[in-house]
Amino acid sequence: MIFDIVPEGIFIEMKQNNKLLIALLSGCLMFGMAACNFATPASPVTSPSSIPPGQTVSANISSPAQFEDPFAYCTAVVNIDTPDTRYGGQKMPEAVVKGLMKASGAPSDAPIEVFTQGSLWRCMDSKVYACFVGANLPCDAKADTSQASTSEEIDYCHSNPNADFIPAAVTGHETIYAWSCQSGKPVTGKQVWQVDERGFIADIWYAIDRP
Repeated sequence: MIFDIVPEGIFIEMKQNNKLLIALLSGCLMFGMAACNFATPASPVTSPSSIPPGQTVSANISSPAQFEDPFAYCTAVVNIDTPDTRYGGQKMPEAVVKGLMKASGAPSDAPIEVFTQGSLWRCMDSKVYACFVGANLPCDAKADTSQASTSEEIDYCHSNPNADFIPAAVTGHETIYAWSCQSGKPVTGKQVWQVDERGFIADIWYAIDRP
């Protein structure tokens, strides 16, 4: 579930933020959506036309054909990290939003508008996948699999030489490892996120079934 998948270690503060998010969702119901100001996530940073070697867009698509149905679109294009001009339907389709809310275990009284404004979808293996940003989950970026320490991590460990974990604000939310400091140096711990075949964090993206 999206409200309890955040792993331990460097993502402790993300768990705490998720608790705040649930409270905010309830507040939206009490005071109206005007009380909530959720930023719309950016589109994934990868190229819309990026297709892995050996996989191509289905031959039955001829530009500028338009798809209104996201499920038909993904069946046709197979893989794409953000919908392109061949898709002409809703930016965040209602069927995808409802499917995401169900798959992620969102509270039954969560406002659908919050998910509509704060989610992304894409195509992988001809299926629709969706992600809700929530408490700063990195839906709009691919996973960081590097085990090389950054200057920010080095600086943090210089100031906190034996920290049990390095905060996500320092490591970046995209890292798949739990980082800590040992004798003033950053080190990688266990892998806390899995990566899907398109390079995104698999734990926060959900396959959405056609309603």
